[in-house]
Amino acid sequence: MKVLVLGSGAREHALVRALTLDPTVAAIIVAPGNPGTDALALNEPVDAADPDAVLELAQRHDVDLVVIGPEAPLVGGVADVLREAGVRCFGPGAQAARLEGSKAYAKEVMAAAEVPTAMAHVCSTQEQLAEALDSFGAPFVVKDDGLAAGKGVVVTDDREEAMEHGLACLAKGDDARVVIEEFLDGPEASLFCLCDGERVVPLDLAQDFKRVFDGDEGPNTGGMGAYSPLTWAPEGLVDDVVARVAQPVVDEMARRGTPFVGVLYVGLALTSRGTRVIEFNVRFGDPETQSVLARLESPLAVLLAAAADGRLDEHDPLRWRPESAVTVVLAAEGYPASPITGVGIDGLEELAAGALAEHVHVLHAGTVLDTGGEAPQLVSSGGRVLSVVALGEDLVAARDHAYEAVGRIDFPGSHHRTDIALRASRGEIRVQ
Repeated sequence: MKVLVLGSGAREHALVRALTLDPTVAAIIVAPGNPGTDALALNEPVDAADPDAVLELAQRHDVDLVVIGPEAPLVGGVADVLREAGVRCFGPGAQAARLEGSKAYAKEVMAAAEVPTAMAHVCSTQEQLAEALDSFGAPFVVKDDGLAAGKGVVVTDDREEAMEHGLACLAKGDDARVVIEEFLDGPEASLFCLCDGERVVPLDLAQDFKRVFDGDEGPNTGGMGAYSPLTWAPEGLVDDVVARVAQPVVDEMARRGTPFVGVLYVGLALTSRGTRVIEFNVRFGDPETQSVLARLESPLAVLLAAAADGRLDEHDPLRWRPESAVTVVLAAEGYPASPITGVGIDGLEELAAGALAEHVHVLHAGTVLDTGGEAPQLVSSGGRVLSVVALGEDLVAARDHAYEAVGRIDFPGSHHRTDIALRASRGEIRVQ
Protein backbone atom coordinates (compact mmCIF):
# COMPACT_ATOMS: atom_id res chain seq x y z
CA MET A 1 0.00 0.00 0.00
CA LYS A 2 1.22 3.52 -0.87
CA VAL A 3 0.11 6.09 1.68
CA LEU A 4 0.12 9.89 1.38
CA VAL A 5 0.09 11.80 4.67
CA LEU A 6 -0.83 15.49 4.62
CA GLY A 7 0.72 17.85 7.16
CA SER A 8 4.03 18.97 8.63
CA GLY A 9 3.87 18.62 12.40
CA ALA A 10 4.66 16.13 15.13
CA ARG A 11 1.22 14.53 14.67
CA GLU A 12 2.11 13.71 11.07
CA HIS A 13 5.56 12.48 12.10
CA ALA A 14 3.82 10.17 14.60
CA LEU A 15 1.46 8.93 11.88
CA VAL A 16 4.36 8.28 9.50
CA ARG A 17 6.31 6.45 12.19
CA ALA A 18 3.31 4.22 12.96
CA LEU A 19 2.74 3.57 9.25
CA THR A 20 6.34 2.41 8.81
CA LEU A 21 5.60 -0.36 11.32
CA ASP A 22 2.66 -1.64 9.24
CA PRO A 23 3.88 -4.50 6.98
CA THR A 24 1.21 -3.69 4.38
CA VAL A 25 2.79 -0.27 3.69
CA ALA A 26 5.25 -0.24 0.79
CA ALA A 27 5.84 3.52 0.52
CA ILE A 28 4.92 6.73 2.35
CA ILE A 29 4.77 10.22 0.87
CA VAL A 30 4.35 13.28 3.10
CA ALA A 31 3.21 16.74 1.99
CA PRO A 32 4.92 18.91 2.92
CA GLY A 33 6.46 17.00 5.84
CA ASN A 34 9.42 18.04 8.00
CA PRO A 35 13.03 16.95 8.57
CA GLY A 36 11.82 14.12 10.82
CA THR A 37 9.46 12.63 8.25
CA ASP A 38 12.13 13.07 5.58
CA ALA A 39 14.18 10.39 7.32
CA LEU A 40 11.31 7.89 7.07
CA ALA A 41 9.41 8.83 3.91
CA LEU A 42 9.45 10.95 0.77
CA ASN A 43 8.66 14.59 1.49
CA GLU A 44 6.93 16.54 -1.29
CA PRO A 45 6.77 20.38 -1.12
CA VAL A 46 3.03 20.55 -1.73
CA ASP A 47 0.54 22.73 0.15
CA ALA A 48 -1.67 20.32 2.11
CA ALA A 49 -4.56 22.80 1.99
CA ASP A 50 -4.57 23.07 -1.84
CA PRO A 51 -7.07 20.45 -3.05
CA ASP A 52 -5.93 20.46 -6.68
CA ALA A 53 -2.25 20.20 -5.76
CA VAL A 54 -2.96 17.35 -3.35
CA LEU A 55 -5.01 15.47 -5.95
CA GLU A 56 -2.24 15.86 -8.55
CA LEU A 57 0.29 14.54 -6.04
CA ALA A 58 -1.88 11.57 -5.07
CA GLN A 59 -2.43 10.66 -8.72
CA ARG A 60 1.20 11.16 -9.67
CA HIS A 61 2.31 8.69 -6.99
CA ASP A 62 -0.70 6.42 -7.56
CA VAL A 63 -1.34 6.26 -3.82
CA ASP A 64 -3.78 3.81 -2.26
CA LEU A 65 -4.71 5.93 0.75
CA VAL A 66 -4.52 9.61 1.74
CA VAL A 67 -4.44 10.44 5.45
CA ILE A 68 -5.22 14.09 6.23
CA GLY A 69 -3.55 15.32 9.41
CA PRO A 70 -4.41 19.01 10.04
CA GLU A 71 -7.84 20.59 10.36
CA ALA A 72 -7.46 23.31 7.69
CA PRO A 73 -7.37 20.92 4.67
CA LEU A 74 -10.40 19.07 6.08
CA VAL A 75 -12.46 22.22 6.59
CA GLY A 76 -11.26 23.39 3.17
CA GLY A 77 -12.68 20.33 1.40
CA VAL A 78 -9.53 18.46 0.38
CA ALA A 79 -11.19 15.14 1.25
CA ASP A 80 -14.16 15.95 -0.98
CA VAL A 81 -11.95 16.60 -4.01
CA LEU A 82 -10.01 13.37 -3.45
CA ARG A 83 -13.12 11.23 -3.08
CA GLU A 84 -14.77 12.75 -6.13
CA ALA A 85 -11.70 11.72 -8.11
CA GLY A 86 -11.86 8.17 -6.76
CA VAL A 87 -8.92 8.48 -4.36
CA ARG A 88 -9.38 6.60 -1.07
CA CYS A 89 -9.19 9.13 1.76
CA PHE A 90 -9.23 9.02 5.55
CA GLY A 91 -10.74 12.29 6.78
CA PRO A 92 -14.18 13.93 6.74
CA GLY A 93 -15.51 16.11 3.95
CA ALA A 94 -15.95 19.85 4.42
CA GLN A 95 -19.55 19.63 5.65
CA ALA A 96 -18.75 16.98 8.25
CA ALA A 97 -15.58 18.88 9.23
CA ARG A 98 -17.80 21.74 10.42
CA LEU A 99 -17.90 19.82 13.70
CA GLU A 100 -14.50 21.43 14.30
CA GLY A 101 -14.77 24.38 11.94
CA SER A 102 -17.69 25.86 13.90
CA LYS A 103 -18.19 25.47 17.65
CA ALA A 104 -21.77 26.67 17.18
CA TYR A 105 -22.48 23.96 14.59
CA ALA A 106 -20.97 21.33 16.89
CA LYS A 107 -23.33 22.46 19.66
CA GLU A 108 -26.26 22.19 17.26
CA VAL A 109 -25.32 18.62 16.33
CA MET A 110 -24.76 17.68 19.97
CA ALA A 111 -28.20 18.98 20.85
CA ALA A 112 -29.80 16.97 18.03
CA ALA A 113 -27.91 13.83 19.07
CA GLU A 114 -28.67 14.41 22.78
CA VAL A 115 -24.98 14.47 23.66
CA PRO A 116 -24.16 15.64 27.21
CA THR A 117 -22.20 18.88 26.97
CA ALA A 118 -21.77 22.29 28.59
CA MET A 119 -24.56 24.84 28.37
CA ALA A 120 -23.59 27.57 25.92
CA HIS A 121 -24.58 30.87 24.32
CA VAL A 122 -23.58 31.72 20.74
CA CYS A 123 -22.93 35.46 20.46
CA SER A 124 -22.54 37.73 17.46
CA THR A 125 -22.62 41.15 19.16
CA GLN A 126 -20.87 42.86 22.05
CA GLU A 127 -24.17 43.11 23.92
CA GLN A 128 -24.85 39.38 23.60
CA LEU A 129 -21.29 38.67 24.71
CA ALA A 130 -21.63 40.76 27.85
CA GLU A 131 -24.98 39.18 28.73
CA ALA A 132 -23.62 35.66 28.25
CA LEU A 133 -20.58 36.30 30.45
CA ASP A 134 -22.78 37.67 33.20
CA SER A 135 -25.28 34.81 32.95
CA PHE A 136 -22.63 32.15 33.56
CA GLY A 137 -20.23 34.07 35.79
CA ALA A 138 -16.64 33.10 36.55
CA PRO A 139 -14.73 31.06 35.59
CA PHE A 140 -15.48 32.37 32.10
CA VAL A 141 -15.06 30.03 29.11
CA VAL A 142 -14.76 31.94 25.82
CA LYS A 143 -14.31 30.05 22.53
CA ASP A 144 -13.68 31.37 19.04
CA ASP A 145 -16.36 29.82 16.83
CA GLY A 146 -13.89 29.07 14.04
CA LEU A 147 -10.49 27.41 13.70
CA ALA A 148 -7.77 28.86 15.90
CA ALA A 149 -4.98 26.25 15.85
CA GLY A 150 -5.84 25.07 19.35
CA LYS A 151 -5.48 28.55 20.85
CA GLY A 152 -8.98 29.97 20.42
CA VAL A 153 -10.14 29.22 23.97
CA VAL A 154 -9.70 31.41 27.03
CA VAL A 155 -10.66 30.20 30.51
CA THR A 156 -10.30 32.93 33.11
CA ASP A 157 -11.74 34.43 36.30
CA ASP A 158 -11.04 37.91 34.88
CA ARG A 159 -14.16 39.27 33.17
CA GLU A 160 -12.14 41.96 31.39
CA GLU A 161 -9.83 39.33 29.87
CA ALA A 162 -12.83 37.23 28.84
CA MET A 163 -14.49 40.25 27.25
CA GLU A 164 -11.29 41.20 25.42
CA HIS A 165 -10.91 37.71 23.93
CA GLY A 166 -14.58 37.60 22.96
CA LEU A 167 -14.37 40.96 21.20
CA ALA A 168 -11.22 39.85 19.37
CA CYS A 169 -13.12 36.81 18.07
CA LEU A 170 -16.03 38.98 16.92
CA ALA A 171 -13.67 41.37 15.17
CA LYS A 172 -12.57 38.68 12.68
CA GLY A 173 -15.42 39.42 10.27
CA ASP A 174 -19.06 40.33 9.79
CA ASP A 175 -20.13 36.70 10.29
CA ALA A 176 -17.82 36.07 13.26
CA ARG A 177 -19.28 34.46 16.34
CA VAL A 178 -18.05 33.56 19.79
CA VAL A 179 -19.30 30.78 22.06
CA ILE A 180 -19.61 31.34 25.82
CA GLU A 181 -19.93 28.17 27.89
CA GLU A 182 -20.45 27.16 31.46
CA PHE A 183 -17.28 26.05 33.19
CA LEU A 184 -16.90 22.27 33.53
CA ASP A 185 -15.08 20.96 36.61
CA GLY A 186 -13.22 17.67 36.96
CA PRO A 187 -10.30 16.06 35.12
CA GLU A 188 -10.21 16.10 31.32
CA ALA A 189 -9.66 13.26 28.87
CA SER A 190 -9.30 12.86 25.12
CA LEU A 191 -10.73 9.99 23.09
CA PHE A 192 -10.03 9.41 19.39
CA CYS A 193 -12.87 7.56 17.66
CA LEU A 194 -12.25 6.14 14.19
CA CYS A 195 -15.43 6.39 12.11
CA ASP A 196 -16.41 4.90 8.75
CA GLY A 197 -19.66 6.82 8.27
CA GLU A 198 -21.70 4.27 10.21
CA ARG A 199 -19.54 2.61 12.84
CA VAL A 200 -17.15 3.74 15.55
CA VAL A 201 -13.93 2.12 16.81
CA PRO A 202 -12.36 3.93 19.80
CA LEU A 203 -8.64 4.16 20.44
CA ASP A 204 -7.29 4.41 23.99
CA LEU A 205 -7.78 7.41 26.26
CA ALA A 206 -5.19 10.15 26.68
CA GLN A 207 -4.88 13.41 28.58
CA ASP A 208 -3.18 16.54 27.27
CA PHE A 209 -1.88 19.71 28.90
CA LYS A 210 -2.99 22.94 27.23
CA ARG A 211 -1.56 25.61 29.52
CA VAL A 212 1.98 26.68 28.82
CA PHE A 213 3.39 26.49 32.35
CA ASP A 214 3.54 23.93 35.15
CA GLY A 215 0.48 23.66 37.35
CA ASP A 216 -1.81 24.62 34.45
CA GLU A 217 -0.72 28.24 34.61
CA GLY A 218 -0.40 30.73 31.76
CA PRO A 219 -2.17 30.99 28.40
CA ASN A 220 -3.55 28.12 26.36
CA THR A 221 -1.31 26.56 23.73
CA GLY A 222 -1.66 23.91 21.07
CA GLY A 223 -0.62 21.40 23.75
CA MET A 224 2.52 21.02 25.86
CA GLY A 225 2.38 17.28 26.49
CA ALA A 226 0.21 14.21 26.90
CA TYR A 227 0.12 10.70 28.28
CA SER A 228 -1.74 7.43 27.78
CA PRO A 229 -3.38 5.29 29.12
CA LEU A 230 -5.44 6.93 31.87
CA THR A 231 -5.11 4.53 34.78
CA TRP A 232 -7.49 6.67 36.84
CA ALA A 233 -10.36 6.65 34.32
CA PRO A 234 -13.57 4.96 35.49
CA GLU A 235 -14.16 1.45 34.18
CA GLY A 236 -16.40 1.48 31.14
CA LEU A 237 -15.73 5.15 30.28
CA VAL A 238 -14.72 4.45 26.68
CA ASP A 239 -17.76 2.28 26.00
CA ASP A 240 -19.99 4.92 27.59
CA VAL A 241 -18.55 7.72 25.44
CA VAL A 242 -18.97 5.66 22.28
CA ALA A 243 -22.58 4.83 23.17
CA ARG A 244 -23.65 8.29 24.38
CA VAL A 245 -21.47 10.57 22.25
CA ALA A 246 -19.58 9.21 19.25
CA GLN A 247 -22.15 6.80 17.83
CA PRO A 248 -25.09 9.24 18.19
CA VAL A 249 -23.04 11.95 16.45
CA VAL A 250 -22.05 9.62 13.61
CA ASP A 251 -25.70 8.61 13.27
CA GLU A 252 -26.79 12.26 13.25
CA MET A 253 -24.22 13.21 10.62
CA ALA A 254 -25.38 10.33 8.42
CA ARG A 255 -28.99 11.44 8.87
CA ARG A 256 -27.98 14.91 7.64
CA GLY A 257 -26.44 13.45 4.52
CA THR A 258 -22.89 14.32 5.59
CA PRO A 259 -21.44 10.97 6.76
CA PHE A 260 -18.44 11.27 9.02
CA VAL A 261 -15.38 9.30 7.87
CA GLY A 262 -12.20 9.93 9.83
CA VAL A 263 -11.26 10.69 13.43
CA LEU A 264 -13.82 12.18 15.75
CA TYR A 265 -11.76 13.64 18.59
CA VAL A 266 -13.94 13.85 21.71
CA GLY A 267 -12.63 16.22 24.39
CA LEU A 268 -14.19 15.27 27.72
CA ALA A 269 -14.59 16.67 31.21
CA LEU A 270 -15.37 14.14 33.92
CA THR A 271 -17.42 16.48 36.06
CA SER A 272 -19.17 16.07 39.39
CA ARG A 273 -22.42 15.87 37.37
CA GLY A 274 -21.20 13.23 34.95
CA THR A 275 -19.17 13.09 31.73
CA ARG A 276 -19.58 16.12 29.47
CA VAL A 277 -18.19 16.90 26.01
CA ILE A 278 -15.94 19.96 25.93
CA GLU A 279 -15.37 19.99 22.18
CA PHE A 280 -15.05 17.98 19.00
CA ASN A 281 -12.13 17.95 16.60
CA VAL A 282 -12.21 16.12 13.30
CA ARG A 283 -8.65 14.81 13.16
CA PHE A 284 -5.97 13.27 15.33
CA GLY A 285 -5.11 15.66 18.16
CA ASP A 286 -1.61 16.90 18.87
CA PRO A 287 0.12 15.96 21.23
CA GLU A 288 -2.20 13.09 22.30
CA THR A 289 -1.59 11.28 19.00
CA GLN A 290 2.09 11.00 19.80
CA SER A 291 1.36 9.06 23.00
CA VAL A 292 -1.57 7.00 21.73
CA LEU A 293 0.11 5.80 18.53
CA ALA A 294 3.28 4.92 20.44
CA ARG A 295 1.21 2.22 22.18
CA LEU A 296 -0.84 0.96 19.22
CA GLU A 297 0.25 -2.47 17.95
CA SER A 298 -2.48 -3.00 15.34
CA PRO A 299 -1.40 -2.10 11.77
CA LEU A 300 -2.38 1.54 11.32
CA ALA A 301 -2.75 1.64 7.53
CA VAL A 302 -5.05 -1.39 7.55
CA LEU A 303 -7.18 0.27 10.21
CA LEU A 304 -7.44 3.63 8.44
CA ALA A 305 -8.15 1.99 5.08
CA ALA A 306 -10.98 -0.01 6.66
CA ALA A 307 -12.49 3.21 7.97
CA ALA A 308 -12.13 4.92 4.58
CA ASP A 309 -13.85 1.96 2.90
CA GLY A 310 -16.72 1.71 5.39
CA ARG A 311 -15.44 -1.66 6.67
CA LEU A 312 -14.63 -1.07 10.33
CA ASP A 313 -16.97 -3.91 11.25
CA GLU A 314 -14.52 -6.30 9.57
CA HIS A 315 -11.49 -5.10 11.54
CA ASP A 316 -9.94 -7.22 14.27
CA PRO A 317 -10.01 -5.93 17.88
CA LEU A 318 -7.25 -3.41 18.48
CA ARG A 319 -4.02 -4.53 20.13
CA TRP A 320 -2.10 -2.28 22.53
CA ARG A 321 1.34 -2.33 24.07
CA PRO A 322 1.11 -2.71 27.86
CA GLU A 323 3.46 0.21 28.55
CA SER A 324 2.56 3.77 29.39
CA ALA A 325 3.54 6.60 27.03
CA VAL A 326 4.45 10.17 27.97
CA THR A 327 5.00 13.01 25.48
CA VAL A 328 6.80 16.21 26.45
CA VAL A 329 6.74 19.14 24.02
CA LEU A 330 9.79 21.38 23.66
CA ALA A 331 8.66 24.87 22.72
CA ALA A 332 10.60 27.82 21.36
CA GLU A 333 11.51 30.78 23.52
CA GLY A 334 8.60 33.22 23.52
CA TYR A 335 5.94 30.61 22.73
CA PRO A 336 2.95 30.95 22.54
CA ALA A 337 2.96 34.75 22.14
CA SER A 338 6.02 35.39 19.93
CA PRO A 339 8.16 32.31 19.36
CA ILE A 340 11.76 32.89 18.35
CA THR A 341 12.75 30.80 15.33
CA GLY A 342 16.03 29.92 13.64
CA VAL A 343 17.64 28.53 16.81
CA GLY A 344 19.98 25.58 16.34
CA ILE A 345 19.07 22.18 17.82
CA ASP A 346 21.67 19.55 18.68
CA GLY A 347 21.79 16.20 20.47
CA LEU A 348 19.14 14.30 18.51
CA GLU A 349 21.55 12.03 16.66
CA GLU A 350 23.37 11.12 19.86
CA LEU A 351 20.05 10.45 21.58
CA ALA A 352 18.89 8.17 18.76
CA ALA A 353 22.17 6.23 18.88
CA GLY A 354 22.23 5.79 22.65
CA ALA A 355 20.73 3.28 25.06
CA LEU A 356 17.80 5.59 25.80
CA ALA A 357 16.54 5.11 22.22
CA GLU A 358 15.10 1.76 23.35
CA HIS A 359 12.46 3.75 25.23
CA VAL A 360 12.39 7.17 23.53
CA HIS A 361 11.82 8.67 20.11
CA VAL A 362 11.73 12.34 19.09
CA LEU A 363 9.15 13.73 16.68
CA HIS A 364 9.62 16.95 14.74
CA ALA A 365 7.00 19.70 14.71
CA GLY A 366 8.50 23.11 14.00
CA THR A 367 11.91 22.36 12.48
CA VAL A 368 13.73 22.97 9.21
CA LEU A 369 17.17 22.05 7.94
CA ASP A 370 19.38 25.10 7.40
CA THR A 371 21.80 24.29 4.60
CA GLY A 372 23.39 27.73 4.37
CA GLY A 373 26.43 26.94 6.52
CA GLU A 374 29.36 24.58 6.21
CA ALA A 375 27.19 21.69 7.37
CA PRO A 376 23.39 21.31 7.51
CA GLN A 377 21.96 22.45 10.85
CA LEU A 378 18.56 21.59 12.30
CA VAL A 379 16.89 24.82 13.47
CA SER A 380 13.55 25.77 14.94
CA SER A 381 10.83 27.11 12.64
CA GLY A 382 7.75 27.34 14.86
CA GLY A 383 6.38 27.52 18.37
CA ARG A 384 6.10 23.87 19.32
CA VAL A 385 9.32 22.43 17.98
CA LEU A 386 9.83 18.84 19.19
CA SER A 387 7.78 16.11 20.86
CA VAL A 388 9.80 13.75 23.05
CA VAL A 389 7.87 10.47 23.37
CA ALA A 390 8.82 7.83 25.92
CA LEU A 391 7.50 4.40 26.85
CA GLY A 392 7.86 2.80 30.26
CA GLU A 393 6.39 0.00 32.31
CA ASP A 394 4.31 2.62 34.08
CA LEU A 395 3.91 6.41 34.08
CA VAL A 396 6.76 6.87 36.54
CA ALA A 397 9.19 5.03 34.26
CA ALA A 398 7.87 6.71 31.11
CA ARG A 399 8.25 10.14 32.72
CA ASP A 400 11.79 9.33 33.80
CA HIS A 401 12.75 8.30 30.28
CA ALA A 402 11.08 11.32 28.70
CA TYR A 403 12.69 13.92 30.93
CA GLU A 404 16.09 12.24 30.76
CA ALA A 405 15.86 12.55 26.98
CA VAL A 406 14.73 16.19 27.19
CA GLY A 407 17.81 16.91 29.25
CA ARG A 408 20.06 15.59 26.48
CA ILE A 409 18.67 17.89 23.78
CA ASP A 410 20.57 21.14 23.24
CA PHE A 411 17.95 23.72 22.25
CA PRO A 412 18.91 27.15 23.65
CA GLY A 413 16.07 29.24 25.06
CA SER A 414 13.50 26.45 24.78
CA HIS A 415 11.02 25.68 27.51
CA HIS A 416 8.82 22.75 28.48
CA ARG A 417 6.51 21.69 31.25
CA THR A 418 8.05 19.52 33.96
CA ASP A 419 4.77 18.12 35.26
CA ILE A 420 3.40 16.12 32.32
CA ALA A 421 1.60 13.06 33.81
CA LEU A 422 3.01 13.89 37.26
CA ARG A 423 -0.25 13.86 39.21
CA ALA A 424 -1.42 10.72 37.42
CA SER A 425 1.88 8.97 38.20
CA ARG A 426 1.33 9.80 41.88
CA GLY A 427 -2.25 8.55 41.86
CA GLU A 428 -3.55 12.03 42.68
CA ILE A 429 -6.32 12.30 40.05
CA ARG A 430 -9.81 11.50 41.29
CA VAL A 431 -13.14 11.45 39.48
CA GLN A 432 -16.00 12.61 41.67
